[in-house]
Amino acid sequence: MNMIQHPATRPENPRFSSGPCTKRPGWSFEKLKNASLGRSHRAKEGKAKLKLAIDLTREVLQVPDDYYIGIVPASDTGAVEMAMWNLLGERGVDMLAWESFGEGWITDAVKQLKLENMRLIRADYGHLPDLREINFDNDVVFTWNGTTSGVRVPNADFIPAERAGLTICDATSAAFAQDLDFPKLDVVTFSWQKVLGGEGAHGMLILSPRAVERLETYTPAWPLPKIFRLTKSGKLNTSIFDGATINTPSMLCVEDYIDALEWSKEIGGLEGLLKRADENFAVIDAFVSKTPWLENLAIDPATRSNTSVCLSITDPRIAALAADEQAAFAKGMVQLLEAENVALDIGSYRDAPSGLRIWAGATVETSDLQALMPWLEWAFQQQLATLA
Repeated sequence: MNMIQHPATRPENPRFSSGPCTKRPGWSFEKLKNASLGRSHRAKEGKAKLKLAIDLTREVLQVPDDYYIGIVPASDTGAVEMAMWNLLGERGVDMLAWESFGEGWITDAVKQLKLENMRLIRADYGHLPDLREINFDNDVVFTWNGTTSGVRVPNADFIPAERAGLTICDATSAAFAQDLDFPKLDVVTFSWQKVLGGEGAHGMLILSPRAVERLETYTPAWPLPKIFRLTKSGKLNTSIFDGATINTPSMLCVEDYIDALEWSKEIGGLEGLLKRADENFAVIDAFVSKTPWLENLAIDPATRSNTSVCLSITDPRIAALAADEQAAFAKGMVQLLEAENVALDIGSYRDAPSGLRIWAGATVETSDLQALMPWLEWAFQQQLATLA
């Protein structure tokens, strides 16, 4: 039963997935024609491409000159685990989690590394933990932006400039969309397929001088597989951070990442990227503020993500349903929107509370989000009619 008419305008690009995220505006396969294909990544041409990707990352992301930037395997997951396996265990560690990926790093620390001197600081979906509880004499592992909860730290003010431990920050859905305070961060990780809409399987690992010092003065108690090794003869293997990757990268993906970084420069660099993400979030936020059946999962406005925007369906008629029925209602909305080809992959993450998750990062066009909002109302009304 059609309760309301189809909205007059459709998004030109229905891709609102939170990862892999949509390609940049104007992207085409033609942009990859100069990829170094069929050649060794260790040949002069391949190494130059990898070095260019690192140099452009530093320029666009405004990484300090004395920080090391490396391309590593296995996306952001590989980068975070590489940092944890190499650096943790020298002292106590505070592990923070307020969504699925933070919980994943806790699982690694508890069950795989079996760290003993460890504090777990948690919060439920929609909230940040009390950051005042953190002991910065310990190492600290946290996500800057919770991709599956839409909850982010508002800034790095909670991190002291003078600290004994290292800060290890999973910034995969924050980098290029939120202002990372690098002097407060000793390890920063992210993947190409988030804010810049790149391809999967490659991660970025950024190390401060303090992190490098730890690598060169501390040897973990556990063996490190080759794919994780960052040191050689007790010193940082600096070649990794000049483009000599540990394993073979996809040079097609490298070319695509370079293209996204060049586009970032064209739109104003980091400031342009942040502006686009903020404007995109503002569209969703304005719609939520006037829509009685919808709320942001992040309770505190200061902690609301401008990339992975997670929304809860709060209409009393839906809230009265059992949890599995609430999930089915949200899933029904998602399926309706996908069938109309106006929004793809906007269901909440499998471990998160049921609802919607809409990507608002810089590669999304604001006009597409503006066109999408009436369709959310349409899908809600359509799905509501099934309960009658």
